[in-house]
Amino acid sequence: MASISHKRKEEQTTRQSGGSAEGVIFDIKRYAIHDGPGIRTTVFFKGCPLKCLWCHNPESWSASPEHGLQANRCIGCGRCIEVCESGAVSQVDGRPVTDVAKCTFCGKCVEECAAGAREFIGRHVSVDDVMAEIERDVVFYDESSGGVTFSGGEPLMQPEFLCELLSRCKSHDMRTTVDTSCYAERDVLERVREKTDLFLCDIKHMDSETHRRFTGAPNELILDNIRWLASAGANMILRIPLVPGFNDAETNIDACGRFAASLGCIGRVDVLPYNSGGIEKAARLPEHRELMKSEPPTDDKLNAVRNVLQQFGLEVKIRG
Repeated sequence: MASISHKRKEEQTTRQSGGSAEGVIFDIKRYAIHDGPGIRTTVFFKGCPLKCLWCHNPESWSASPEHGLQANRCIGCGRCIEVCESGAVSQVDGRPVTDVAKCTFCGKCVEECAAGAREFIGRHVSVDDVMAEIERDVVFYDESSGGVTFSGGEPLMQPEFLCELLSRCKSHDMRTTVDTSCYAERDVLERVREKTDLFLCDIKHMDSETHRRFTGAPNELILDNIRWLASAGANMILRIPLVPGFNDAETNIDACGRFAASLGCIGRVDVLPYNSGGIEKAARLPEHRELMKSEPPTDDKLNAVRNVLQQFGLEVKIRG
């Protein structure tokens, strides 16, 4: 089985606080309807070992909290420079720029920004913090057969935090879903599988070298882990983010269909049409993240992809 590099292993760390695991998230979305069955609460973990060039959440790449700046809102008042005691904020070409090496994340620049242009992306939270948010939505889970989804980023990068959250959810009879690239060591996946009702697993490209060029990592470990989950009887939905110019060729869709059918226990294959929303998000980040620009697949292309996959006896759903 392929393995993650030592650097990737070092990234899979979670701090402990007062006997309760602490992690880093960048959002909690309530009333989510595309992240598993029913109405759900989706918790977005910060940090991802992949760097997909079409990523819809580039703010998830870094495992640490970051500053964000919506330049179109900035009025150039300079207040953020005045209140920054560490001298991390300066003005370059009429635009405030933050030196991340000097920033202490005191929050004063965000608090004092009258235009609302500055923001924190990501925060340290405890399991108790997250559960307090999740428990507000229990009534919606019961009525819709929904539950809690842990997404990202890559939730498997914070295994202690994720496992404790999953355990707490299960102790409250909440249905759990993990949305993952499956790019993680097997022992992490084994621990998570025992506490997870449903896995949402991406297949981005079946050719490993193409996968590496567009995501930063080969695909052998991912495919091995998906095979293992299937052999272990895990409940899984495979998802194909359909990105024209990357993975929409019929040869690749055919290979995806053959792989999915070979697993023998896939509940469904979801096709996720490309969305360019990540490009605007990337512009708000302190470190430049170059994303590819594609076009959403046409209805004809989506129907053609569905037809190819259905030939393998797969249930296929096009997600909006």
